[in-house]
Amino acid sequence: MYQVTKNFNLSDNFKIGEFACHDSKKSVVVDRHLVKKLEELRTACGNKSITITSGYRSKEYNDALIKKGLKASPKSNHMLGCAADIKISGMKPEEVAKKAIEVGFRGIGVYDTFTHVDVRYELVNGVQRAYDYWDMRK
Repeated sequence: MYQVTKNFNLSDNFKIGEFACHDSKKSVVVDRHLVKKLEELRTACGNKSITITSGYRSKEYNDALIKKGLKASPKSNHMLGCAADIKISGMKPEEVAKKAIEVGFRGIGVYDTFTHVDVRYELVNGVQRAYDYWDMRK
């Protein structure tokens, strides 16, 4: 067992604390493939810094978001540690989404102030779809 602090580096540009659930619990689940794809996205966006506004979510925290009427799925990939809501300074959410598709994210959602990206593993009829895209802007 290792003691990991919020400043533990997962990659050159991401620390584990950036993915921590906002419910103040100590556990964090982060898929390595998500971190790899975020690094690829950063490079594709001219090495601009990526802010993670929501990474891992505990089931309790995700349920609380739903109860508040916020747009969260009861089967959110955030609970598996394979999703992040992100912002990139100087880029609109739809611009980030386009780059996310280019680098191979499987789930991409455009919201008013952020972009959702994930590395979902869902198979449909035994075949991995290229990606799922949704636009939740008002």
